[in-house]
Order: sequence, then structure tokens, then C-alpha cells
Amino acid sequence: GLPSLVTNQPDKMSVKGVDEHIYHWKHLHLSRAKLKASSRTSALLAGFAMVAMVEIQIDENVPTGLLLSFAVCTVLLIAVHMLALMISTCILPHTEAVSNLHVQTPHTVHESPHLKMSIIVELAWAFSTVLGILLFLIEICILCWVEFYNFESHLAAWVATGLIIPIFFVFIAFAAHFYMKLVGHKSEVYEYNIKELELLKDQLE
Repeated sequence: GLPSLVTNQPDKMSVKGVDEHIYHWKHLHLSRAKLKASSRTSALLAGFAMVAMVEIQIDENVPTGLLLSFAVCTVLLIAVHMLALMISTCILPHTEAVSNLHVQTPHTVHESPHLKMSIIVELAWAFSTVLGILLFLIEICILCWVEFYNFESHLAAWVATGLIIPIFFVFIAFAAHFYMKLVGHKSEVYEYNIKELELLKDQLE
């Protein structure tokens, strides 16, 4: 009766504390991994865009509208990736410093800014992996038109465009499918955690 309930209550509360502790550490490591991936991807794609802009040989016959679209897309591409890179560079050292501490306490994980800046972390992740890659695909298409514009009948540019368009939609479909799967997985995990908490509550009562 009462003695067993008193005996089991600290154990249940300690288990709950451990579960919350593990949840916060998982969130920290996930944020750190996202920031690392964003910084690597953004630095790589922004570097490619810069090289393409510097090295491309533009003919005088290329229409002004095409050059304008190339300039706008290149600037947006570099700006988006530089923003993601800046966010990652600013937040990542703080998460690394907390996660690499040899002495950990239950409150150590809260010293990292990833929780208060979770929206900014997700923004950097979205800029780098979704918006940045879509802009990169558009950049490739425009770059093919600028490079092959003077070839007869623009065949190479049309072939490149014909390849990029389905790849563009496949990428969007994959991103949407991945997002839906991720949301479904998170909802299943939340439902499982809620059931565990309800079971714990029933046992404590």
C-alpha cells in the first residue's frame, strides 16, 4: 500500500528526470548536427556560385534580361548561404563548448543557446538545405543559358532546362515527403512519451 508507493515514487520521479535530461541532450546534439551540416553545405555551394560568377565568359550577344536574372539568382544564392553560414558560425561554438564538457550536471545542457535560438537554427537549416539548393538548381539552369546562348538553336540550353525542371520537382517532392515522414515520426514519439507519462501518473496515484 502506502510504503510501497512511497518507496516507488522517488524511483519514478528520477526516471522522469532522466527522460527529460536525455531529451534535452538529444535536442542539443541534433541542433549541433544541423548547424554543422548547414555550415558545410552553405560554404560549398556559395563557393561554387562565386567561382561560376567569376570564371564565366559572358558574350555580348546575351540578352540583358538573362544577365539580370543570372545576377539576381547568384546574389540571392550567395546571400542565403552566407546567412545560414553566419548563423551556424555564431551558434555552433556555444553548443560545441557545452557538449564537449567532461563534467556534466543536469543543468549543463541548458547553458547552450540552442533552445532559445531553436527557430534560428531551423531557419539556417532550411536556408541551407531547401531554399539554398533550390536556388542552386535555378542557378545551374540560368548558367547554362548564359554559357550556351550563342550556340545554334539554343539546343544545349533547352536540354539543360529540360533536365533541371523534373529534377527541381523531384527535389521538392522528396523534401515534402521527408518533412511529412519526419512530422509523423515526431508525432509517434510524442504520443509514446505521453502514454508513458500517463502510465507514470497512474502508478504514482
